[in-house]
Amino acid sequence: MIKKSVGNMYPWVTHTHCHLGGECPHKCVYCYVDHFPFGRPAKYQGPLRITEKELSVKYGSGKTIFIENCNDLFAEAVPYEFISKIISHCCEHPMNTYVFQTKNPKRFECFIRDLPGERILGTTIETNRHYLGWSSAPDPIERARAMNMIQARKFITIEPIMNFDVDILTSWIDLIRPEFVNIGADSKGHNLPEPSADKVSSLIKNLKGCGIEIREKHNLHRLLGGHVHDDLPWRANA
Repeated sequence: MIKKSVGNMYPWVTHTHCHLGGECPHKCVYCYVDHFPFGRPAKYQGPLRITEKELSVKYGSGKTIFIENCNDLFAEAVPYEFISKIISHCCEHPMNTYVFQTKNPKRFECFIRDLPGERILGTTIETNRHYLGWSSAPDPIERARAMNMIQARKFITIEPIMNFDVDILTSWIDLIRPEFVNIGADSKGHNLPEPSADKVSSLIKNLKGCGIEIREKHNLHRLLGGHVHDDLPWRANA
């Protein structure tokens, strides 16, 4: 069923909806689905599958709906027909804005003409560096290249932010030209390689200098030593 967005989700998203069951093929070590009160729910265990009854949920209108927030709809292992069914369901309710986020954005191109008209496409780029062992998703540079090619409304999420090179990550995101960038930190103690407060502040300053809106998440405060960038236009509306 469709749910109101709560917790540490994007504050600009009003609702979430998941049709896709089974375990996400990317198996990121920091996946928040593993941190439900009693561990990973049964719905997100086992092989990928569609819960058919979710295809008849009525979305109504005026919502911003994050589709498959607990899975990755565009992962290579997700069958084409699953993606088509879910997109078709969204298109039945055109008076909403749909959020699609994936760590395999090159696959957006296969479906770009089928997506609902009001949509925004995103990917996660935690770092510009190549770290082994934390995810089976495509390398961050592959995601950046794919997003650079997409002509659509788009956003980037840097969460959980991992150690990076300021100039390189800035240049990647500047080339992509997203509407905004979400930045957040690991909040579950996964012992990830993290950047200094100075690096994070420099990245924010650089991206703002490129004319890109920054949307800090509350969990970023830990890395920033409690400092909040109060001059950000998004924070006034959060």
